Amino acid sequence: MANKEIIIPHELIDLNNYVNAERANRFQGAKLKKKYTRLCALAVKSAIKQGLAVTEIDMPVDLHFTWYVPSKRKDKDNIAFAKKFILDGMLQAGLIENDGWKQIGNFTDTFVVDKENPRVVVEIEGASE
Repeated sequence: MANKEIIIPHELIDLNNYVNAERANRFQGAKLKKKYTRLCALAVKSAIKQGLAVTEIDMPVDLHFTWYVPSKRKDKDNIAFAKKFILDGMLQAGLIENDGWKQIGNFTDTFVVDKENPRVVVEIEGASE
């Protein structure tokens, strides 16, 4: 794997806001899941165009998430909930065939405050490295 990262150029929805939407109306939650999965898939497709590829040899891959957030107001576990959308976006974009145990190894998270440029950077480390 040459290029080993995906950059999602914006903040993603947190768990509390997603749960509130689900409680308000189940269709609202589904709409948000679709929206954020699509946004993540677009970022993954952009990374694929720049050379990102994952092969069977690389499996399972370990993923390191760096969450650049505008402030410390949200709990880290609420922020990291968005992994679900990122993994589903990787599936939707065709980077991985499944997000099960055979394809995904471990997760690690780092949290950084960046008021000016909130984003998520996903580094992918393959088994062959």
